[in-house]
Amino acid sequence: MRDVKNVLVSTGPVSVADLVAVARHGALVELDPAALDAVEESRARIEALADDVEPHYGISTGFGALATKHIPTDQRTALQRSLVRSHAAGSGAEVETEVVRATMLLRLSTLMTGRTGVRARTARAYADLLNAHLTPVVTEYGSLGCSGDLAPLAHCALAVMGEGHVRTRDGELLDTADALAAAGLEPVVLAEKEGLALINGTDGMLGQLALALDTLDVLFATADLAAALSVEALLGSDAVFADDLQQLRPQLGQRVAAGNIRRALAGSPIVASHQGPECTRVQDAYSLRCAPQVHGAGRDTAAHARAVAERELAAAVDNPVVTLDGRVESNGNFHGAPVAYVLDFLAIAVADLASISERRTDRFLDKARNQGLPPFLAHDAGVDSGLMIAQYTAAGIVSELKRLAVPASVDSIPSSAMQEDHVSMGWAGARKLRRALDGLTRVLAIEVMTATRALDLRGPLEPAPVTGELLRLVRTVVEGPGPDRFLAPEIEAVTGLVASGQLVSAARSVTEID
Repeated sequence: MRDVKNVLVSTGPVSVADLVAVARHGALVELDPAALDAVEESRARIEALADDVEPHYGISTGFGALATKHIPTDQRTALQRSLVRSHAAGSGAEVETEVVRATMLLRLSTLMTGRTGVRARTARAYADLLNAHLTPVVTEYGSLGCSGDLAPLAHCALAVMGEGHVRTRDGELLDTADALAAAGLEPVVLAEKEGLALINGTDGMLGQLALALDTLDVLFATADLAAALSVEALLGSDAVFADDLQQLRPQLGQRVAAGNIRRALAGSPIVASHQGPECTRVQDAYSLRCAPQVHGAGRDTAAHARAVAERELAAAVDNPVVTLDGRVESNGNFHGAPVAYVLDFLAIAVADLASISERRTDRFLDKARNQGLPPFLAHDAGVDSGLMIAQYTAAGIVSELKRLAVPASVDSIPSSAMQEDHVSMGWAGARKLRRALDGLTRVLAIEVMTATRALDLRGPLEPAPVTGELLRLVRTVVEGPGPDRFLAPEIEAVTGLVASGQLVSAARSVTEID
């Protein structure tokens, strides 16, 4: 675990960096005392309405299609408990710990805005679970993304009540009641409105969006480095990455990507070796020459997604909400459309980034296009197959990513007796994006593995300082060219270098990489 600072949760938003620190790196959560005072103030408003003879949604009524049913005072605790139990109806494989922790942190952040009407004790219970590293078991299926991520959030709320199951920091599965007792924590008996406040939000899909943006920061930089390796090893030209050419088309991400590739190739003896008048190549293939345009478009898509995420992180999503002037109002802010759209948009960018990477990999293996390298980069072509099937693996992943790029947000299935007749499917978009990011990581790793083998085969010519450092890092986990070996472990090893950010860190030890 990284040495990370505690994250303060107040009335304002948590940042993407805060979320990553808690969800991925185990940072502890602190609650702002002033924000807890605001939580108690809004709770007083809810308690005043609980005794009102007029019905108030979620306070003295049922929910969804049952919103017209008045609930007597002595049944309201049972109402909240029943709401959470009935909505904790997920199914399928368990969701990753980091996703559940992100979801819980975001629900806590909304509770701390003072706009939901929960008690301070209930907010503290979320912080206590996070700090004890007790992670509720949340499953893959169940959310339609409206009203928010109901089922995933209900599984989290169930744990606050002391029910269901949790996993410890070490992954041990425990009954929640036993885990709370061992940690010295008490379950919460939910009061009026609280069950509703704990499950009405976009936290699951938003948490996964924030985690994806953190992952993409590494993968975009990795893609630029992989492209530089390929340009160099395929005897491509670095002239097309000149900054003045990028400024002729002022797309922001394109200029960043071109700058990364240009700096990674700086000082390359291999590039210099074919820049004389004897070189007859006029233009490189699109997968080399247009890498900044494709990588940059992905970066710009992520920048838009980050803007949406930051606005959503600042939101108080609940229904009903306690307004600043004390009104309790129903609303539709739980609808996940803004987040769902950008999750789908990112899946498209991820698929295309992988697609252009796979095309660069394929060029290395074709003797007609690889500028003098052996077929399939094999040691003894015919006896050896080299990296032939590694490219098959990349191609199969890219095909899968194209299917995952089909939008989830255009598919709405009505629910709750047609009360919830248009839903966002944002959770589904988030789940497929996570799978797509894993695929992209592997495709880039295969390109890096292929390009570094090709660099070795270009010897005695030396690579650039940056690409040479990448080659040295890869050689710490994968041997150089030679007779055929068991390739699967090598792919996994380089995938680890990509996923961990070690490849990018190695490049940054030599030059600036954005």
